[in-house]
Amino acid sequence: MDTTALLLTLRLAATTTVLLLLIGLPLAYWIAFSRGKARFFVQAAVTLPLVLPPTVIGFYLLVALGPLTPVGRLLIRLIGHPLAFSFTGLVIGSVIYSLPFAVQPLVNGFSAVDRDSIETAAVLGASPLRIFTGVTLPLAKASLLTSIILAFTHTVGEFGVVLMLGGDIPGATRTLSISLYNQVQDFNYQQANHTALLLLLLSFTALLLIYLRPASADRRDLV
Repeated sequence: MDTTALLLTLRLAATTTVLLLLIGLPLAYWIAFSRGKARFFVQAAVTLPLVLPPTVIGFYLLVALGPLTPVGRLLIRLIGHPLAFSFTGLVIGSVIYSLPFAVQPLVNGFSAVDRDSIETAAVLGASPLRIFTGVTLPLAKASLLTSIILAFTHTVGEFGVVLMLGGDIPGATRTLSISLYNQVQDFNYQQANHTALLLLLLSFTALLLIYLRPASADRRDLV
């Protein structure tokens, strides 16, 4: 087992999940409660990684974060090096690629919240932030759990975006999925089996946690 790749993968998944929650919670809330047509375009953009090949996303991010674009050149001037083929670049790619797995369960959960409870809290003088943290979010906690689990495990198992954007740099961008690919390429099937089994168990355990929720929990959260 490539321990370094395992630790880097867990670090990448944890960092990505935290960032996805910071982005996904307000974004999902806006999508769920907005009545404007703009939300359909935003939701389509958020869901796009579900239907795009990962290599397409990885390619455009590789170009965007490289020295051939104004954004890439600006980033190089600010931080001294390109974000492509770095851990930070992997985080950016992972956030974009896993965004629908974090946002969609939250949209479903927020949409299912009883509007009467929200209106009652507003009539009683609760602020919008208080309504969100004290009413909306607790009522959608099952969706929040689903969002966290799916975002984390999807990041753990991603391959195409990681390969295109990060390459295969030990200790920097080599994740478990890349390590598995290398083991197969080297005909090291015993180690490949160990790595694949670990990824399989992580994915199965994550899904089991979702489906072991109380029977009253909303199963529509699963993407």
